Amino acid sequence: MPPQHQVTLAQVAEAAGVSIATASRAINGSTRKVSEEIRVRVTQTAEELGYLPNLSAQTVVKGASPTVAVLVSDIADPYFSAISSGIMAAARQAGLMVTMATSERRSADERDMIRTFRSQRPRAIVVVGSRWDQDPQAAAIEEQLAAYQQAGGRVVLVSQGPSPFDLVEIQNFEGAKALAHALVDQGGQRFGVAVGYRRLRTNADRLAGFTQGLAERSITLKEEAVAEAAFTRDGGYAAMRQLLERGVELDTVFAASDLMAFGAATAMREAGVQPGAQIGLAGFDNIALTEDVTPALTTVDAPLGEIGRRAMDLALSEGTEPRTVEVPTSVILRASTPRR
Repeated sequence: MPPQHQVTLAQVAEAAGVSIATASRAINGSTRKVSEEIRVRVTQTAEELGYLPNLSAQTVVKGASPTVAVLVSDIADPYFSAISSGIMAAARQAGLMVTMATSERRSADERDMIRTFRSQRPRAIVVVGSRWDQDPQAAAIEEQLAAYQQAGGRVVLVSQGPSPFDLVEIQNFEGAKALAHALVDQGGQRFGVAVGYRRLRTNADRLAGFTQGLAERSITLKEEAVAEAAFTRDGGYAAMRQLLERGVELDTVFAASDLMAFGAATAMREAGVQPGAQIGLAGFDNIALTEDVTPALTTVDAPLGEIGRRAMDLALSEGTEPRTVEVPTSVILRASTPRR
């Protein structure tokens, strides 16, 4: 790919009708402030022209920067830290450093962080995290990633398809469906679900897969048996409290992630219900500690470290057409869902 034309600060200043010094202060910040009107005009002009501070498309094309930029939703979540560990291990083997940021699932922050990554000229940008339905920032995020890729960088998403970029996709629907089959085959009949907000596609896929899996075993999941909360440990606690307060008759609860399952278990114990003994409990992801909690947690294994390594394989490979790597999942039955 030939080097692409790089917009200069002088061109931005001319188009915005200000001096180069004023344009620099508006974009880069300075002890000498500019008015808000000028700042907005200059930054909007820079965006329209495609100007990026310190961006050299040619060095991106040559892979001169020995870094990979990784953006995750929540590094405190063991799911994301395990994937990140796989990315870092593969990057280290390739002689690359990893720059990491977390968006806390705020789309506007994700957009801005990707723009900052672009200016740092990494060899690749890897974005790890589920997509929101009807996200007002989705188009802007895709534009930032597309502009970076057009300048010679590589983009990999660990998310849901379809995608205009290389994609590593976990089989959330299939894994949840297989879990439903396994739990019914163990004797489960009265199911509840503690799920994160359904606008997040991971939650929607896992709930849909579990619901279909039950249906294929002639069991209907009632709407009142589905409790929705944040996709976190605290969300699992809150969702389980909702189910218990509703008085839904349950013998098994599926939490849409292992972290949610940990929170759900705490809510059960506070209500005098023993997880596993009185109500079975299952999660999804197979993060660390699922074998170490009591009772050991039934879950769906997604090979998180391998997912990170596969993302790096795509980031370091050649190719012009977007590729998708589907990562299979598998059910692991443990003591939290005994045979009934």
